[in-house]
Amino acid sequence: MSGAVMKSLIRLGATASLLSSAIVGSLWLGATQALALTQEQIMKKLGPVPVFTIANAQGAPLVAAPNGKNGQSVAGVFISQKDAQAFLEGLKTKNPELAKGVKVVPVSLAEVYKLDQDNQGKPQGLDFAYVPSQQQVTSAVALLKQTGQQVQQFNGTPLFVARGGAEKGYLTIQQGNQSVIPMFFKKEELQALLDRFKQQQPNLANSLEIQVLNLEGLMEVLKTKNDPQLDQIVLIPPQESIEYVRSMAGNQPSQARPQPAQNKPAPNK
Repeated sequence: MSGAVMKSLIRLGATASLLSSAIVGSLWLGATQALALTQEQIMKKLGPVPVFTIANAQGAPLVAAPNGKNGQSVAGVFISQKDAQAFLEGLKTKNPELAKGVKVVPVSLAEVYKLDQDNQGKPQGLDFAYVPSQQQVTSAVALLKQTGQQVQQFNGTPLFVARGGAEKGYLTIQQGNQSVIPMFFKKEELQALLDRFKQQQPNLANSLEIQVLNLEGLMEVLKTKNDPQLDQIVLIPPQESIEYVRSMAGNQPSQARPQPAQNKPAPNK
């Protein structure tokens, strides 16, 4: 997120009730498939987010023994490049033969989503297991406990979004000509945005709070519910992921170089 002065707005509306369906443990499954977003629309939204797999030179991911849905083989998809690298280093120690010829490969979240959809219901297909940052999982559990929920673990990959104002609308930023709702994979990066917002609008500072959702639930909402408000959602990948992908530019095939989202908040008036 740019450090430039930005204009942030509290948007009130139906989005709050819509997004609540993606909160952990409360996935909205929907009944009207005719209104679902197309796969192309969903992929456009997921495309700017880089995730990381362990793959060989041909791009085939390292998979675990079949134990996924329908007995499918399972491939890990890491949100953090550092976590993926740590896993690979551990594999080199535990099973050096298996670790030969594989490396950490960045890939667009949209491509993972497409492969997952293509493999739905196929016994010999490939299932994907998202591996969130443990630090962010810990933050998610702490946030849920602050709201009085009795939880010991967080199911899924945490996303953090801010709410505020009298009606707890979602915090938005200006991106080009559109007002968007940023959802962060790192709580600390959202907190930095909130700190700047509080300086600009101190009268709303006490009303601001961070809500945690899960990525898997959000993708289900995108797939099963069509609403103009959903177009406002923008996923903000960790800054370290963006920097890593940029550092790899020119060294990876094009399909392994998802482009990071360009956030251009409007200057404060």
